Amino acid sequence: MDRYNFKIVEKKWQDKWEKNKTFLSKIDHTKKKFYCLEMFPYPSGKIHMGHVRNYTIGDVLARYKSLKNYNVLHPMGWDSFGMPAENAARQNNLDPKTWTEKNISVMKKQLKKLGLSIDWSKEISTCSKEYYRHQQQFFLELFDKGLVYRKENYVNWDPIDQTVLANEQVVDGRGWRSGAVVERKKLNQWFFKITKFSNELLNGLGNLKEWPNKVKVMQSNWIGKSYGCEVNFKIESQKKIKEIKCYTTRPDTLFGMSFLALSVDHPIAKFYEQDPEFIKFKEECSRTGTTEESIAIAEKLGYKTELLAINPLDENMKVPVYFANFVLMDYGLGAVFGCPAHDQRDLDFAKKYKLSVTPVVKPDKDEIFEIKDKAYTGEGKLFNSKFLNNLKVPEQSINETINYLEKNKLGKKKTNFRLKDWGISRQRYWGCPIPIAYDEKNNPIKIPLDKLPVELPEIKKFNSNGNPLEEMEDWKNIEIYGKKCKRETDTLDTFVDSSWYFLRFCSSKNSTYGFNDSEIKYWMPVDQYIGGVEHAILHLLYSRFFMHALSYKNNKLNLHEPFKGLFTQGMVCHETYKDEDGNWVSPDEIISKDGMKFLKKDQSKKIKVGPSESMSKSKKNTIDPEEIIKNYGADSVRLFILSDSPPEKDVQWSDEGMTSSFKFIQKLWTLNNKILEQINANHNEVSTNDLEKIASNFIKNVENNIENFSYNKIVANLHEIYSALNRIVNNKIKSEDWIKNYKNILITMSPIIPHFSNECLELLGEKNQFKWPSINKNILFEKNVNFVVQVNGKTRGVLNINRDTSEDEILKNIRENDKISKHIKTKSVKKTIFIPNKLINVIL
Repeated sequence: MDRYNFKIVEKKWQDKWEKNKTFLSKIDHTKKKFYCLEMFPYPSGKIHMGHVRNYTIGDVLARYKSLKNYNVLHPMGWDSFGMPAENAARQNNLDPKTWTEKNISVMKKQLKKLGLSIDWSKEISTCSKEYYRHQQQFFLELFDKGLVYRKENYVNWDPIDQTVLANEQVVDGRGWRSGAVVERKKLNQWFFKITKFSNELLNGLGNLKEWPNKVKVMQSNWIGKSYGCEVNFKIESQKKIKEIKCYTTRPDTLFGMSFLALSVDHPIAKFYEQDPEFIKFKEECSRTGTTEESIAIAEKLGYKTELLAINPLDENMKVPVYFANFVLMDYGLGAVFGCPAHDQRDLDFAKKYKLSVTPVVKPDKDEIFEIKDKAYTGEGKLFNSKFLNNLKVPEQSINETINYLEKNKLGKKKTNFRLKDWGISRQRYWGCPIPIAYDEKNNPIKIPLDKLPVELPEIKKFNSNGNPLEEMEDWKNIEIYGKKCKRETDTLDTFVDSSWYFLRFCSSKNSTYGFNDSEIKYWMPVDQYIGGVEHAILHLLYSRFFMHALSYKNNKLNLHEPFKGLFTQGMVCHETYKDEDGNWVSPDEIISKDGMKFLKKDQSKKIKVGPSESMSKSKKNTIDPEEIIKNYGADSVRLFILSDSPPEKDVQWSDEGMTSSFKFIQKLWTLNNKILEQINANHNEVSTNDLEKIASNFIKNVENNIENFSYNKIVANLHEIYSALNRIVNNKIKSEDWIKNYKNILITMSPIIPHFSNECLELLGEKNQFKWPSINKNILFEKNVNFVVQVNGKTRGVLNINRDTSEDEILKNIRENDKISKHIKTKSVKKTIFIPNKLINVIL
């Protein structure tokens, strides 16, 4: 048998698809639509195995829906602005535009080699002025709606990338790209008013039935709706300070209060502006970022004032007031009361400054209760709390305390959100210019629509750190309505670019506006979005906000949720390797001998094998997809990347698995040649013919597994159909039976291994545009079923009986069956649990 020459076959079909695009549905608005969208790739230079997995999953679904006669939109674009391009340009003495466009060209060629059913006619790039001119128009629309504003604020400053980061871009106190410890810096910045839609964004999660629960929980926690109380604390002071208000979700622990802590940005800080110790303390605080995460891991620091705060529940309880580095001005009211016994952060602070620790909540069963090194945050009942004693925590205690505070005008019930407005200014060149200028009094003025887009000036080489736009006076100076103005030199956060690209795909060539209303009404929302869970907050929450913002005060658009279905795929993982000096080593630098791994260049040096981790350039445990495609073929890669584990789980890369997938394609090719021989033999007599049943069962299983994202099971289905066909291939089956059923089998295979399937269909003489095959349900109907019999929950036998047999008839069968009946003969039946056609459980 001839070997399957994947290089010739795959090149042939990729050329055909590129030329004819016959695999794509035409835009026919009378048909049902399916909008399939994978994560928006950053053009970093080469595709990686994460891309391969993400786009293969989406491609299987897009091809399947096309065969099901849906009008499919399956586009691709490039998230092409951003800091990496700017950093690369600095390192290589070139401009970001050239670097980015070169990478796009390389990655596009690589993606095409996977045989993806992408409509490249819809291709977009966020660094193209044809894209960002519309983004600038959206910005001005949101500005007019009051959803964009500018203010001076403390921000997260990345000292390496020299730019501001949103709270969501700070991970464990470090910049999400550079890894640098984030600092606190005061700047004038532009913000999107995402908090206006806090309730809508939170409540909308309940309608996203096709989203993973873990993502909805992450977003819900990030939005962070909390119910609590605004408490008024009277202050004893020599200064003109009479009262401080504080928001808390746990007013029931007020009797455990031992200090009141303020943000260094609290209005009261003005009384200490000349104090050298306070100035020093404030500078120390600026080394910590502004996010809850960065503050949580920082050492707790305080500056003690001479102020005393009076406990509103007991005027005899007076506690010191501190400024503390762990209090944020933009959460609540920039003040918190410290209850060390029941908050670990407060306990750490109290121990450091030798403050009292009074427990006021104890577990129900504990009579003797004390706090040592760990705060108690569980349920129980109040004690040490005078008139609140014995209230159940939290179901009674919180409401009772709030009622008391409100009744005595000491506080009021309040709802708060953790979500903060989205800071969108970035101090860099390679981003979408903000369409704002400033007059001579520094008042912001909108760039007129007829002057859009505000284009980036060309730059050949970076000569300094920071934002080069600051130094480009010719570009900065502009005249608007006869006034001399200066352009805004900050550019937009790249997450603004990716917050609406799904709309642009619907109308990628529309020049007058970012999208066409009728196209949006047809295509949106995206039916299936596929991307990593790492974007659960950043990309997905921002995209949801953007839809709310565009629909706000808009009679033409009323679309609030961009993604109807969401699937979060797992990572591609590989073993990690280090040499004897602890340096990371890539797989292609290693040789194996005698069960050990050694350096190729020096085979006396052993390699230490580390744990399998998600592929990353920094740990050198990456595999080049282009090289794998070259050696094994795109279909083998697609087959392997789907086979090892469910797509929502991480997949472990192995050379053996890749080789196995390649060999399996070869086995399918050998089987295909055998089937063609049988067809050409033109048998008239049939010995046994289970072909239609085998084909129908295969089609049904694959369809179910695609619909349920059980892609690894589809690969198992391929192995099953291979074994089944191999078993009957030498039976004398009529040619027309072979052609009819084998054609349906190949069409069913085509979403997974499209090059192989199309080649086999052509050899079969089939060149028409295909549809997903229908199945003969009658042939799959089994007259008998295997019925499980349990006694007290233990399986005691299986009966092969007629489908839909009644419970009474089954009990009769059990009594007549010697092996099963012995388990119930001497005992009485208490009850039975009966599941038709599946199981009966006899409870004795």
